[in-house]
Amino acid sequence: MILLRQEVGDVLRDLRLQKGRTLRQVAGRASVALGYLSEVERGQKEASSEILAAVAEALDVPISSIMREVSDRLSVLEGLHTIPDVVPDDLAGLDADMPELSLH
Repeated sequence: MILLRQEVGDVLRDLRLQKGRTLRQVAGRASVALGYLSEVERGQKEASSEILAAVAEALDVPISSIMREVSDRLSVLEGLHTIPDVVPDDLAGLDADMPELSLH
């Protein structure tokens, strides 16, 4: 079973390491307990939207970039292997039903 929290944690850890920051630095800047952030990175705890926003800010990375990377990794795990450049057929009609979520 694919766990979203594991992928989120992996992405956060990878970004932190790419930025050359320690867990302590990011936790302090995000005002998140060090132990809790460690558990999030290891996929043992879910990151709330508030914590995700604080960690993203501490890493100087937009949340959308984090979520895009998580999505890309999930696609690979689900066997899609490549990221489609088009809207899947099952989502293409969403904009007709919900104009505020227009995909065009």
